[in-house]
Amino acid sequence: MSTDDKNRATAAAILPLVGGAGNISSVAHCMTRLRLGLRDRSLVQDEALKALPVVMGVVEDDTYQIVLGPGTVARVTPEIEALVAAAPQPAHSAEDLAAQGAALRAARKAKNATPFKLFLRRIANIFVPLIPALIGCGIIAGLNGLLINLGWLPGVTPALAAMASGFMALIAVFVGYNTAKEFGGTAILGGAVAAIIVFPGVAKIDAFGQRLSPGQGGVLGALGAAILAVYVEKWCRRWVPEALDVLVTPTLTVLISGLVTIFGLMFVAGEISTAIGEFADWLLAHAGAGAGFVLGGLFLPLVMLGLHQALIPIHTTLIEQQGYTVLLPILAMAGAGQVGAAMAVYLKLPRNGSIRRTIRSALPAGFLGVGEPLIYGVSLPLGRPFVTACVGGAFGGGFVGLFSMLGDTVGSTAIGPSGWALFPLLDGNKGLGETIAIYAGGLIVGYLAGFVATYFWGFSRELLEEFDVDTETEQAEATVAEGGPAPEREPEPAKV
Repeated sequence: MSTDDKNRATAAAILPLVGGAGNISSVAHCMTRLRLGLRDRSLVQDEALKALPVVMGVVEDDTYQIVLGPGTVARVTPEIEALVAAAPQPAHSAEDLAAQGAALRAARKAKNATPFKLFLRRIANIFVPLIPALIGCGIIAGLNGLLINLGWLPGVTPALAAMASGFMALIAVFVGYNTAKEFGGTAILGGAVAAIIVFPGVAKIDAFGQRLSPGQGGVLGALGAAILAVYVEKWCRRWVPEALDVLVTPTLTVLISGLVTIFGLMFVAGEISTAIGEFADWLLAHAGAGAGFVLGGLFLPLVMLGLHQALIPIHTTLIEQQGYTVLLPILAMAGAGQVGAAMAVYLKLPRNGSIRRTIRSALPAGFLGVGEPLIYGVSLPLGRPFVTACVGGAFGGGFVGLFSMLGDTVGSTAIGPSGWALFPLLDGNKGLGETIAIYAGGLIVGYLAGFVATYFWGFSRELLEEFDVDTETEQAEATVAEGGPAPEREPEPAKV
């Protein structure tokens, strides 16, 4: 079966289990998850969906999220969209649509009752579409740096530098565009206002007694400028006569927002961005081990809640300022603790073939930094192993943070990847070999700490008695009793 046919088959298998095309109101995806807006949640067959080999787990939030893993989700999503578009749409009366809309609004309002949580989701929605470009440019930057250090291909390295730096030089424009789109304004106006920040001509302007510099304020300035532009535009739409709207509204939006950006936001956002970079450097230089321990230990709960994407603006600001983010390698240790915990669960439950199969299928993704399958399929349902996985991440983060205190900074030139997939993006203030060695050491510490904590403290006697059972035998007996064939069993572990 070709790759296209496989993706089409996957989409065809998922669609009926979420209530069919008629039950889907929206389709989107992030790095690992297919995000579906559903009209009727009760139509979803959760267990059947989780049983599909390609599905690593499900997460229920403001959208129904199916974890498919990186790469796969980007290929399956268009197939889902095609099936939904091709399905016949039932006719609805105005009353039906109004009732349906009211139900959807009520459900969404109940799930997003916290304004802060809704704001974080909006911020994440602005930056998530930028991740593929950040990854691609980051890897090219790493390759270019390696070639320069080796003295190879001197005629090619300037071209690679242009490819790696071009997107980062204009990232403020893309942030402004996405921000205006997310907050309900005209996207191109948000991009136009944000473009002021990176325009070279701002170097001739004085604000607060200081000469501005192109890029001052970075993505935070672009974010604030675009949000301001949205509010100015909405105000104009309400008060400008329709006959003049096409001329007056965009002009006033760019003019007012632009002046505030130049003579206010660029300076303020620049100070905030500088403070973020200085604080991160100070924290890791003076309390690196403790800070790494706390950050590595708390990151898994953020992933579980889907709020880890709200950290993207901070990562992006650090990359703009320093060329790499010092936080991501520390946070990546949370995935190492998860992997170590999963391996301990595998050994502690030798008779539970179902859980062991889940671990075997999810571990490769876990090593590459995709933690959702292990979180939602193994550690979180068991309870204690989720906590001990956090302990593993804490120790791994503390290890990397300790070296920051000793003057060996480890950073990532892009965001998105984690685990082993982060190796091509590593950078720091010392040689590449030393940077890789510190990061690899942190992963090993995270694996070992997560394993030890889970193996010795991850199971109570009651939990072990409940889950260390021969699920294959129970299923076989139930199947045979119903007259069906017995399922294949997990091989018995070797006895030492």
